[in-house]
Amino acid sequence: MSMERPHVAIIIPVLDEEKALPELIERLGLLDPRPAEVVVVDGGSTDDTCRLVREAGYRLLETGSGRALQINAGIKAASAPLACVLHADTTPPVDMVTVIGETLADEGIALASFTPLIRGPDKTRWFTTFHNWIKTWYAPLITRPHLFLRGVRLLFGDHAMFFRRTQFLAIGGCTPGDMVMEEADLCIKFARLGKIRMVPRWIETSDRRITAWGPLRANWIYFKIGILWALGARSRLARHYPHIR
Repeated sequence: MSMERPHVAIIIPVLDEEKALPELIERLGLLDPRPAEVVVVDGGSTDDTCRLVREAGYRLLETGSGRALQINAGIKAASAPLACVLHADTTPPVDMVTVIGETLADEGIALASFTPLIRGPDKTRWFTTFHNWIKTWYAPLITRPHLFLRGVRLLFGDHAMFFRRTQFLAIGGCTPGDMVMEEADLCIKFARLGKIRMVPRWIETSDRRITAWGPLRANWIYFKIGILWALGARSRLARHYPHIR
């Protein structure tokens, strides 16, 4: 694999993302080097999401709703050996492809991500950014202490997780039916294959949920759904994680 231009597929699960997509499309056009492919998986949008994707020239798949289902479909359809799952409200650094290639050149790393910086047009949410970072440690400590003792971290969707496509398929991908916290199960599966690492490289993610809910409620919701996931209350997760666009 050439480290000058590693073969990376960017998988973007979307649902009614017409507001977020223009900025993301602009940023993806600045990536240097460019990804091998961009696969957008729509979960049933009723706005202009699909039109924007087609106009950008990306490959568009249409599936049922649910990020686990969408991510699985996108990875299966991709052909590049490395894959990154990117949310529509998250804008990557211009050297994203290089960072992914250099990180996964270490065969001991099975799963990795960027470090999310949560911000909006008017402010950076430093408290929630810190909570997001430290949660990658305390979440496994509380929910899976045996994995915490092995150094496993739990990464989340706004981290832009990346991995080898063949390994994702080998472990069965995301748990089908998961609407929320699909990335936590993925971390548990990948932990069997190697190290999980969050690289010290910022990736910017929208503060739209914090704007809608308020900082305290937002952080409480993030904590609550993690505990519900740990207790196995999968059917209740989506109810406690309102759809914000």
